Amino acid sequence: MTGHGDETVRYSAVDADAEITPVRRVLNEVIAALAEKGYNPVNQLVGYLLSGDPTFITSHRNARNTIRRVERDEIIEELVKSYLGK
Repeated sequence: MTGHGDETVRYSAVDADAEITPVRRVLNEVIAALAEKGYNPVNQLVGYLLSGDPTFITSHRNARNTIRRVERDEIIEELVKSYLGK
């Protein structure tokens, strides 16, 4: 018996037409790890970006170390560019 909670949801920070930058690659890896562990990637990333506390990011699939390879301001810049379509 499968319900909605059993379905895997895949999040992506990359638009189909967008270039995959190193920051986007990191975000995609971290988002996938968060989703696999059942966390809401948006909530966890917002918590991390606002606080700088790496414990918002799971250590599953080495995501915590992966996200620390890029600066928080680089992540925010990439997200704003994506949002604005640039």
